[in-house]
Amino acid sequence: MASHRRPARVTVLTAAAATAATAFGAVPASADPGGTPEATRATVDRLFEEAERATEGYNKADEKADTLRVSVSQARDRLARAQERVNRMRGALGSVAGAQYRSGGIDPALALLLSSDPDSYLDRASVLDRVATRQGVELNRLRQERRRLTQERTEAAGLLAELERSRTQVARHKRTVERKLAEARRLLQSLTAEERAGFDRDARASRAGRDEDLPPLGDLGPASSRAAAAVIAARSAIGKPYVWGATGPSGFDCSGLMVWSYRQAGISLPRTSSAQRYAGRRVPLSQAQPGDLVTYRGDASHVGIYAGNGQVIHAPYPGARVRYDPVGMMSHVTVTRV
Repeated sequence: MASHRRPARVTVLTAAAATAATAFGAVPASADPGGTPEATRATVDRLFEEAERATEGYNKADEKADTLRVSVSQARDRLARAQERVNRMRGALGSVAGAQYRSGGIDPALALLLSSDPDSYLDRASVLDRVATRQGVELNRLRQERRRLTQERTEAAGLLAELERSRTQVARHKRTVERKLAEARRLLQSLTAEERAGFDRDARASRAGRDEDLPPLGDLGPASSRAAAAVIAARSAIGKPYVWGATGPSGFDCSGLMVWSYRQAGISLPRTSSAQRYAGRRVPLSQAQPGDLVTYRGDASHVGIYAGNGQVIHAPYPGARVRYDPVGMMSHVTVTRV
C-alpha cells in the first residue's frame, strides 16, 4: 500500500524523539551546524530503520544458533551411544577370542585323531562351529557400527562448524545494530529539546495524514479466542521498553512482542517479523480483526498486532515503549491471520 507522502515526511521511528533521547541518556546540546534539523531527522529515521533490519538479522541468526545447539547436543548423545555399542561389541568379541586362544587352536582333524572320546569331541566341535558362525555375524555388526560411528562423528563435526558460523553472524549483526544506534544517539544529542518535541508533534500529525489512504476498517471482533488472548497479552505489555533482541517479559523488540503475546495464548510464532508475515493466512487490511499480525515495509522488518479501531500495538524502536499507533503508520501494510 502506498503511503501518503508529504514534504519532510517523518516516520514512526522518530516519533517521541524527546523520549528516545532521554532513554538514551542524551544531554541536549546545540544542533549540528553542518545540517538542518530536517536532515538530522531523516538520518535518525534511516539509522533506526537500518538498526531494525540488522536486529532482524540478529534474531534470525540467534534463532538458528539455538536450533543448532539442540542438534549438536543430540548428535553428541548419538555419538556417545554409538561409541558405547562399539566398545561393548569389541569387548564381547575379545572375550570369545581369548577363550579360543586359551583352549588351544590345534588342527580339528588332529584333535579328532588324538581324542579319547571322538563322539564327545564332535559334539564340542559342533558347538564351536556355531560359536564361530555367531562370531562372524558379530564381526559384521561391529563393522556396521563402526561405519555408523564414523558417520555420526562427521555429522557432529558439520553441525559444530555450522553453529560456529551462526555465532559469528550473531556477533556481526550485533555490532551493526550497536553501531547504528550509537550514531542515532549522537544525532539526537545534537538537537535541542524544542526540536525533539517538534519532531514528536510532526510525527503524530504525519501518521494521521497517512491513515487517510487506508480502506474503511470494520469493527469486527477477534478471529478466535486465542487471538483475543494475544491482544490482551500485548495490552499488558504497553509501557514496557523496546529492547532489541528481547522477547519479554520486561522488554521487547517488535517481533519479540508478537512471540511473547501469542505464547501467552498457547501459540508458537517464528522469531522474526519476516517469518511472521507467513505464519498464517493473508487477509485484506479492510478485513483486519484484533489479533491479526500487521507487518510493514517490503521486507517485513517491522510488525505489530492489530488491536481494533484502526490501531496496532507494537514496540516501535530503541528508546520508545510499547504503545498504540495507527495501523497505517508505515508503508507496505500486510495483514496475517494466525
